[in-house]
Amino acid sequence: MTTGQLLGIHPRDGVRILRPQDGRRFNLSLVLQSLFDTPYLTRADLARQTGLTKVTISDLVAELINEGFVEETGVTSGVRPGKPATSLAVREDSCDIIALDLSAQDILRAGVYSLRGEKRAESSLALEGRVAEEAVDVVLELIQKTIPLATHRILGIGIGSPGIVDDAGTVLAAPNLNWREVNLQEIVTDRFGFPAVVQNDANAAVMAEKVFAEASPDLVRVQISRGVGAGVLLKGSLVLGSGGAAGEIGHLVIEHKGLECSCGKQGCLETWISVPSLRLRLESDEAHSGTIMAEAGRRLGMALAPIVAALDLQHIIVGGPLDLIDETFINACQSLIIERTYSEFRRELSVKPSSLGHEAVLKGAVSLVLRATLGVS
Repeated sequence: MTTGQLLGIHPRDGVRILRPQDGRRFNLSLVLQSLFDTPYLTRADLARQTGLTKVTISDLVAELINEGFVEETGVTSGVRPGKPATSLAVREDSCDIIALDLSAQDILRAGVYSLRGEKRAESSLALEGRVAEEAVDVVLELIQKTIPLATHRILGIGIGSPGIVDDAGTVLAAPNLNWREVNLQEIVTDRFGFPAVVQNDANAAVMAEKVFAEASPDLVRVQISRGVGAGVLLKGSLVLGSGGAAGEIGHLVIEHKGLECSCGKQGCLETWISVPSLRLRLESDEAHSGTIMAEAGRRLGMALAPIVAALDLQHIIVGGPLDLIDETFINACQSLIIERTYSEFRRELSVKPSSLGHEAVLKGAVSLVLRATLGVS
């Protein structure tokens, strides 16, 4: 039995989220989730934690061990009645996940990761200004370059893409790449035969904060790169919106009659704080870099304040180049949001840079594959 057969994933399907009515597959993912969250549980611990019977747990664990996802790690220590119990853990070397980050202006990045999000290899390709179908070709070339770097069976391919992405992994619109209605998930699955998952880069990054950085389950995470987007978590679940465009703050107009944006409007947030725009402003007026960064932070605050007020959020994480996401930028953003949303009933607001650095989208792509194939999030 293959990994896909075990959990009901078929390459043509791309992504399938496990549901309670899926029965055995749901129970398998429940056991895996428990071991991801708390390693070295015993079978009895799993039965207590999941509410499943000991017989069912033994059967599920045997299947997961047989498939290579779980291993026995030794006899537990301490005083317990009866014979010593054997602890269990997710096998770090069971699978590799291919992850791609398409958000940068000129370089597409990829990596090979373990189930725990540990990077095993990396690769990249220059975009060199290519857009539309040529940009898709660069993505496929990068995947082809990265697959041989994997040293274990490949669980799937995760991709964080700029733009609006629907549930089927179709990039509905990515102006910076001149993509419209590009079914990237289907293209990748058909070409390479592995389950593929494509999601907006900011949504991928906020999932990485949850899975690999233990962030708050109620969170807005802003991704500043070639464009600007935000991923939103409420009670640990990703908010996508009716058309997959939740968090698309980059094209909010925050400056009347401002600079023309790639979307055709004037004064969009991206014309101020996307990486290319912000670097251009800094290079053209180095003497006033502090003032520019403070104003950029305030512009982001303008876009985020209504979201914070509407959803009563307390935590904001900002990701992007470390030299741009500096203290001046963060403090200005936080101050403006507090100023515009202050209420005696609102809790203290926290705005901070991401601890995941430049790997946030890549690790987010890993988390998307884990959720789609193993039901782990």
